[in-house]
Amino acid sequence: MPQYVVLQVALREKLSNQELSNLPELEKIINEQAAKGYRLHTITTALVHVTGLEGGDRLQATMVFEKL
Repeated sequence: MPQYVVLQVALREKLSNQELSNLPELEKIINEQAAKGYRLHTITTALVHVTGLEGGDRLQATMVFEKL
């Protein structure tokens, strides 16, 4: 079994009030990994510019989970 798992999530912003719209998705991922015996070791974010129809700036979260 791997000792570490690395996952990335794009944290999209709502247009109206600039709140992150998928924090429940982020919470779900963290809880799923915890249920598998991992804890969140590190989380970093980076601003990513996306082009195309749904373009704009997005916050990209990279999470490292460590096996307990």
